Amino acid sequence: MTEDEKREEFERLSSVIAERMPYRSLEKFERCEGTGMVLLDIKADLVYERRLRQGGDLLLREASAFFAGGGTLRQTLHRLVERLTAEGIDYALLGGLALGEHGYPRLTQDIDLLLSPAGLARFQERLVSRGYRPALRRAQGKLFEGAQKTFRDSETGVRIEIVTAGEYPGDGLPKPVAFPDPAQPGVTVEVEGVRVIALEKLVELKLASGQSAPHRRRDLADVQDLIRARGLPAELAECLDASVRDIYRQLWAEAQVAEMYI
Repeated sequence: MTEDEKREEFERLSSVIAERMPYRSLEKFERCEGTGMVLLDIKADLVYERRLRQGGDLLLREASAFFAGGGTLRQTLHRLVERLTAEGIDYALLGGLALGEHGYPRLTQDIDLLLSPAGLARFQERLVSRGYRPALRRAQGKLFEGAQKTFRDSETGVRIEIVTAGEYPGDGLPKPVAFPDPAQPGVTVEVEGVRVIALEKLVELKLASGQSAPHRRRDLADVQDLIRARGLPAELAECLDASVRDIYRQLWAEAQVAEMYI
């Protein structure tokens, strides 16, 4: 095996071990058949979200670091941004991390990225097996290799979810709102060196997602929380696609009701 093939096999087996084995059940692997490599102390907590689900001190430490601007997730994000920039891959940060950059921070367990189809192809060509590995995918209760748009940082185990320009949010069916090309003017803003989806586009995508897919209602709550946290105006509706203006106005009106505390 070449060194690149050994590294790829090492990362593949690490992925299988980390995602199949129960948390903290893995102690030591001394041989890796076919590679000539020794695997020591490969922990199941390579899968970052599994660590968070355990709660306790691990969760408290990570949450404290996250809200202070540090932690494993942000470390992984900044390393990823450096790699994408070096490879000339246009991107936009989405999801919970994008919400935080726009004024409503909440703890999240993965990194959501928008790439163009060509950017995804370059990511797969240049970065997979060089610090990133495909995540396992689940189908019919079983885990399989070969995820095409879900990856993990090989060092931290943080999951990276990629959507590509032209896809549709929520239920995935055609609709007036689609994920834009991150290279287009006005799609992103730069926040402390990170390209983040623009506020209006983030709101628009979350509204289209939440109103089309019952399992994505969290997206509507995110928009309402962002309205409260940022004091977003009702007039923002005019900057959004017509298909989501009514739901924005409804959420905005509901957000004006004062919360009562006892």
